[in-house]
Amino acid sequence: MKNVRPISAALTALMAVVCFAWMPPSVQAQSPLPQQRPGEPTGAKPGLLSKIGIDQRLNHQVPLDLPFVDETGRPVTLGDYFGKRPVLLALVYYECPMLCTQVLNGVTGALKVLNFDVGREFDVVAVSINPKEGPGLASQKKQAYVERYGRPHTAAGWHFLTGEEENIQELAAAVGFRYAYDEEIKQYAHGAGVELLTPKGVIARYFYGIEYAPRDIRLGIVEASEERIGSVIDSALLLCYHYDPSTGKYGATALGLVRIGAVATVAAFGTFLFVSIRRERSAAGTERERVKAARRGAGGPADKDRP
Repeated sequence: MKNVRPISAALTALMAVVCFAWMPPSVQAQSPLPQQRPGEPTGAKPGLLSKIGIDQRLNHQVPLDLPFVDETGRPVTLGDYFGKRPVLLALVYYECPMLCTQVLNGVTGALKVLNFDVGREFDVVAVSINPKEGPGLASQKKQAYVERYGRPHTAAGWHFLTGEEENIQELAAAVGFRYAYDEEIKQYAHGAGVELLTPKGVIARYFYGIEYAPRDIRLGIVEASEERIGSVIDSALLLCYHYDPSTGKYGATALGLVRIGAVATVAAFGTFLFVSIRRERSAAGTERERVKAARRGAGGPADKDRP
C-alpha cells in the first residue's frame, strides 16, 4: 500500500491538467469565447474566424506579374523571384504580435538544418498582408532572419515584400490564404502555414503550423525543382487568434496548444504509471519468492503453512 499515495497523487495531478485544458474558455480566462447559438453546427467558427483558412490549391499558377516593393524600396514583380529555383512563400505581416513571428522562426529553424542554401537551391519570399507596412519594416525583418539563419552569404536569396492591398489580395487568393482584418483592434486574423512553389510559380506543396520537418521541406524542394506537385495533406490549421465578438478582442492560441500538451501529458503519464505499476508488482512478487525460499532454507514455515 505504500505506493498507492504517490500513484494517487500523480493521477490527481494528471486529472488537474486534463480538466484545465478542456475547461470552457469562460472559466480559463476573463474574456470567454462566445457561446454556441441554438441551431449553430458543432465546431462552427464564430464571427471573423469563418473567413479564415488556408485552402490547398495544388498545381495552381500564381500571377507572376503582380507588382510589389522589396525591402530596399525597389519596385519588383513576383516573377522576379521565379524561373531559376523553387520559392518558399510566406504570407505574414511584419508587426504581427504573435503567430507570424513563430511561422518565420519555424521556417528559419527548419532551413538551418538543411545542407541546402537559400539563394542556391531555393529562395524565400515573405509578403506582408498589411498594405500599410513598407520597406523599412521589411528591411528590419530581412536583417533579423538572415542573422538568425546564420549564413550571411545567402542574403540575396531572402526577399521581404510589401505592396498594395489589391495585389496582396490577389496573391492570397491564388494560394488559398484567407485572412481578415478587424477594424476595431487593428489586427489581422489568419492561419499559420507556408507554400512551396515550383520555379514556374506553380503551387507544389503546403506546410501547416509553426514547426516544419526539415526532411519534408528538403523533399519538397527537390520535387518542386523538377516541377513535380505534391499531394493534398491533412491540415490542422493553427489560427493566429480566436475571435471573441463579445469583447472585440482575440485570445491567443495558447488554449489550443495547452490542449495538445494535455493529450501528450496524458499519454506520457499513462505510460509512466503503467510501467511503474508493472515493475512494482514484479519486484514485490520476486521479494515474496525470495522470502519463501529463505524460510524454507531455514526450516521455517512457508506462507502456505502459516495459519
